Amino acid sequence: MKHSEVKQQLKILRRGVAEIVPEEGLEQKILGSIKQERPLRVKLGLDPTAPDIHLGHTVVLHKLKQFQDLGHHVILVIGDFTGRVGDPSGRSKARSQLTEEEVLNNAKTYEKQIFKILDPDKTEIKFNSSWLAPLNLADAIQLAGKVTVARMLERDDFSKRFQEGKAIGVHEFFYPLMQGYDSIVLEADVELGGTDQKFNLLMARTLQKEFGQEPQVAIMTPILEGLDGVQKMSKSLGNYIGINEPPVEMYGKIMSISDELMLRYFELVTPISLEELAKIKDGLKKGILHPRDVKMKLAREIVSTYHGRDASLKAEEEFQRVFQKKDLPEDIIEVSLGMLGCQGNLTWLPRLLVQCGLSKSSSEAIRFIKQGAVKINKEKETDPDLEVYVSPGMVLQVGKRKVVKFVD
Repeated sequence: MKHSEVKQQLKILRRGVAEIVPEEGLEQKILGSIKQERPLRVKLGLDPTAPDIHLGHTVVLHKLKQFQDLGHHVILVIGDFTGRVGDPSGRSKARSQLTEEEVLNNAKTYEKQIFKILDPDKTEIKFNSSWLAPLNLADAIQLAGKVTVARMLERDDFSKRFQEGKAIGVHEFFYPLMQGYDSIVLEADVELGGTDQKFNLLMARTLQKEFGQEPQVAIMTPILEGLDGVQKMSKSLGNYIGINEPPVEMYGKIMSISDELMLRYFELVTPISLEELAKIKDGLKKGILHPRDVKMKLAREIVSTYHGRDASLKAEEEFQRVFQKKDLPEDIIEVSLGMLGCQGNLTWLPRLLVQCGLSKSSSEAIRFIKQGAVKINKEKETDPDLEVYVSPGMVLQVGKRKVVKFVD
């Protein structure tokens, strides 16, 4: 009975995982948990370095929810102290250090967003400033003495910066030490993180040994590709889906991803079962399921998670109306001609797009026009030198979702 329960848990927890270190360690931890009737202490640390999270951040949260559903003890560490230092993972230069106020403000919004996935009643939240801030210089030196500089330079980003003669702040060496110390304080059995967190997660194992604890198992989840299907999801790259975005916006973005990417999204950022996922894959392979219908199911699943079932169905109706029937969206923004001061006058089209808030700059507006994304009264305009008369009732559109209607 114990063997079958371990097997079932492993099947669920290995879903969509990039790496487990050590591989056999997770099985041993689960078996020990069952024998001792003690839930595993599963840790995830998040530094609130920005106010909002996107779908890429939720990959590891869904994995944490799986542990939660299996009855294990979930500890969410808000890195209000480590966030002030900044994680050097994947960085070609040191992060800008945030103020305590910035970190705490971001942490408040993180909590609200995170509980759209996790069960708040089954989640223990800790702020790592509660144990890191009281450490004195002697404590910090003792902690730093557990690791050599050579070990730190094994880290790819540190090594690359050192070889290129780029600055490495001493404070950056303390980041993996502090994250490891979190695991010591919490006596973590398992820690989750993205593949870019491998060095930090393994550092915790090293430090736990030094402090006489049984090392945690490190579970690394993949980095989710953004809407372009190539680079990781990132706000700075503009290829992200924010979990606080309006339902219609979120639905439309999901429908824009490639057919190849949608199965990866199903696996990593939705709660559907492995059995259902297998049926979807089989249906697509055999041609029983149409990719468009499957992608619409994906969009419904994701929008439902963050906005509810009713909102997802309304978003789908709006998407079908706008994108499939080529209608205009319901929430057209009305722009007063009196405010613009251009009624009856010829206006350069790129300037008009900027004035209406449909473009950030004239150069961006010219690019939209050349790409064929701009329409006037549903007619495509591709001449960036075009000058137009603006009159009441005229509809100006960029893409599918940005539309304004001119009024007196």
